[in-house]
Amino acid sequence: MSEPMLIARDGENECLLLPEMCNRHGLITGATGTGKTVTLQVITEGLSRLGVPTFMADVKSDMSGMSQPGKTSPKFAERLKLLRSDAPAFAPLPTVFWDVYGEQGHPIRATVSDMGPLLLGRILNLNDTQEGVLTLAFKVADDNGLLLLDLKDLRALLQFVGENAGKLTTSYGNVSTASIGAIQRGLLALEQQGAARFLGEPMLNVDDLLQTSEDGRGNVNILAAEKLMQSPKVYSALLLWLLSELYERLPEVGDRDKPKLVFFFDEAHLLFADAPRSLLEKIEQVVRLIRSKGVGVFFVTQNPLDIPDTVVGQLGNRVQHALRAYTPRDQKAVRAAAETMRANPKFSTATTITELGVGEALVSFLDAKGRPAVVERAYVLPPASRMGPATPDERRIVLDASPVANVYEQTVERESAYEKLKARAAASSAPAQSGGAAPSPAGGGWMDSVKDSLGGLISGSGRKDSLVEAMAKSAVRTVGSSVGREIVRGVLGSLLGSRRR
Repeated sequence: MSEPMLIARDGENECLLLPEMCNRHGLITGATGTGKTVTLQVITEGLSRLGVPTFMADVKSDMSGMSQPGKTSPKFAERLKLLRSDAPAFAPLPTVFWDVYGEQGHPIRATVSDMGPLLLGRILNLNDTQEGVLTLAFKVADDNGLLLLDLKDLRALLQFVGENAGKLTTSYGNVSTASIGAIQRGLLALEQQGAARFLGEPMLNVDDLLQTSEDGRGNVNILAAEKLMQSPKVYSALLLWLLSELYERLPEVGDRDKPKLVFFFDEAHLLFADAPRSLLEKIEQVVRLIRSKGVGVFFVTQNPLDIPDTVVGQLGNRVQHALRAYTPRDQKAVRAAAETMRANPKFSTATTITELGVGEALVSFLDAKGRPAVVERAYVLPPASRMGPATPDERRIVLDASPVANVYEQTVERESAYEKLKARAAASSAPAQSGGAAPSPAGGGWMDSVKDSLGGLISGSGRKDSLVEAMAKSAVRTVGSSVGREIVRGVLGSLLGSRRR
């Protein structure tokens, strides 16, 4: 069994986090400036020493310092004196930087198919009707073997669906052209914000998040999220997609002596704010089941009320920093936090939460039998890595030495829905430009094979086909022999409820 990790202490009382219980998930809460980031840092250091990789989003640009050795200071020395502890052996953590925009880390991307309609609908702030139309478009792509990799693919597909709304109704249901327009406007706004950069290839291989350094320590994966936080729904959807990818890709391992990966979800309130019930159910499902894959999830947020009760009940390891009870909602949050911890007869949990100093916390970790320990009031240990940001030069050195350097930097434009539709449209227009006669729909020519490929999805209407319709019909004939092609989609966006590759 792996050695317990010392996270906090007060006198002789030591708060030990058991590695084998880290996949039972956790919660770190407290008001701004009370020490949540340092707690996260100390837990990360302990996991790294045990060879456990971690992933976290750096929303304030103050976690990048973990890539550098720490140093002493008057406040640091004061905390050591309070803890009656020696200074730690200052050392950096093996760090891999990621960034959706590719500016402060390696690019991180997902394909449109993998995101799926549920998460894309969340990003685009679609209503139920619009999300239904988006789901219909994904089904059309699946049925016709069209890969959706980037926004060009999705735009071409939506235009096709909009122009053929009447013909699709019989097989797929009503299509609102107004909804198509709303989705297209949302995609345009998403692209203008630059947030669409994470839609495309090469897609992140989650195995790259599970690596260790040459000396056996777990890598610390840090996502630069200060700019990404300007699009909070994109931020939450991206992290949720990562969780779903881990759930899909990793095999069942049961209980281990230490987790494969620990995932820290900072600013967790963004995940649940205004989330529809269907998404909340998916989140609850992933959190409940991903522990069997050896993945632990720690939510980090200011207010414990930010996390739904169905999720809070699955978070066994708790670190509660100070809360301020100035308003009725604040007082309710204090009571809620106190009621979720196993009471200590030595003090009132609710009262103590409002009295805690910076770096002080109420800690309750799971014991070896999975039971919450009695809550203890303790001081979080100081970290051995730097508290605060790394400089741009320091970040560049880390990036150049990264195990995934130059793996994700260049985008890949392989043949997908957009390219196939465009190429086939050009090919089908060539006979008309040369003066050749168009095939007769009644003569068993090209149009008949298109109809056969579609299985009656689109029937002749006596009018001239639109450009996009002609492109789509031509493409369908091309993929007709491979209708069984499996389109990648993550668990949260799956139309069929299961992974298909």
